[in-house]
Amino acid sequence: MTLFELFQYVTIALYLTGTVCFFIGSLKNNKVLGKLGNLSAVGGFALHTLDLLLAVTLYRGTVLSGGYFYFSLLGWSCILVYFGLWWKLRSTFFALTASPLALLLFLVSLASQSLKVTLPAHLAGLFIGLHIGTIFVSIALMAMAAGAGVAFIYLNNKIKTKANLTGMEKEMPSLNTFDNVNHWSIIIGFPLYTLSLASGFLWARAAFTKMFSWDPKEIVTLVVWFLFAFVFHQRIMVGWRGKKPAILVIIVFVITMISLWGINFFVPTHHSFKV
Repeated sequence: MTLFELFQYVTIALYLTGTVCFFIGSLKNNKVLGKLGNLSAVGGFALHTLDLLLAVTLYRGTVLSGGYFYFSLLGWSCILVYFGLWWKLRSTFFALTASPLALLLFLVSLASQSLKVTLPAHLAGLFIGLHIGTIFVSIALMAMAAGAGVAFIYLNNKIKTKANLTGMEKEMPSLNTFDNVNHWSIIIGFPLYTLSLASGFLWARAAFTKMFSWDPKEIVTLVVWFLFAFVFHQRIMVGWRGKKPAILVIIVFVITMISLWGINFFVPTHHSFKV
């Protein structure tokens, strides 16, 4: 077993430990387990960061053209966004979205090491720095907004029906907190998504001589952008709060996941992953 592989196994163990601690800690309202989950997440994130750095340093050509790197980077982005929320809110609740998603994506990345992605070498810096980096952070923010949206809708329905709150429900953040997470995730996530889209079109222009080619991934990405733009506009200009933006951002996230898992693997596209 290489040191590179050892880091990966320990990262999985730490992410799994963190996920279990977060879930049980939330169900039992156990602060100690919440802290243990955070420590595990920090340890997993540190090793995950080292894993990505080693991958780029030691296996740059292979990694940047493989599906492994991109799934791993997306999982890393989810934990990064969670830490930002925890620092702001001091609540481990949002780890219930970030931690299992990061674990899943890291596991998928290891299973995707044989997959290849078309990447022009002369555009690697632009592609990784702008297109991939910004879109993955925006998707991670979108995931947090969707998780907050689901929690908002659930808790709001419980309150409206005057149902008794039990267990974890009593310790959930307030409706206002969920709405604020949704708000700021959209406010920050949409400009990043737009920047990613713009750099992607520039990359396409250089790689394929035209900015838009009616590629299935490009079409779905534009659909996501218009929906994202709409909820961004409604938040900023109209003052939408509560259930409406919660529902819409969930829809945006679901379409994004369908694009990530469905189109990349099963539909002919410039962005497809190939064995």
